[in-house]
Amino acid sequence: MKKILPINHIKETCLYVKDLEATRHFYHEVMGLSLIGFVENRHVFFKAGSSVLLCFNAETTKNDERLPPHFGEGNLHFAFEVPNDAYESWKEHLMTQNVAIEQEVTWRDNLKSFYFRDPDHHCVEIVMVGIWG
Repeated sequence: MKKILPINHIKETCLYVKDLEATRHFYHEVMGLSLIGFVENRHVFFKAGSSVLLCFNAETTKNDERLPPHFGEGNLHFAFEVPNDAYESWKEHLMTQNVAIEQEVTWRDNLKSFYFRDPDHHCVEIVMVGIWG
């Protein structure tokens, strides 16, 4: 039998972006995430609950010699889990910030999530607690 080693949760989520200032504005000013690191033309990092959102300029990090080179492209997806009683407030807040809600889905047990885009057109989702069990 294969031994399974425990994993607590995903600590970091990484996005590759083109405009670090637009990314900083969106996630810090619009989403309200705490800014924890910024290096011009390289990266901007945010605290999101107990996790970290890393946003890198792919053109810079793909040639990195200090750390293993990494980069990506295309529209990625990730989700922020919010308390169920804050779900509607998040939707209203984003709409007041002129962030278009693309779609809302009702999942099992009447749990909901909604989708929107960040400045690099990544698909961001807000989910209620319990969607993944």
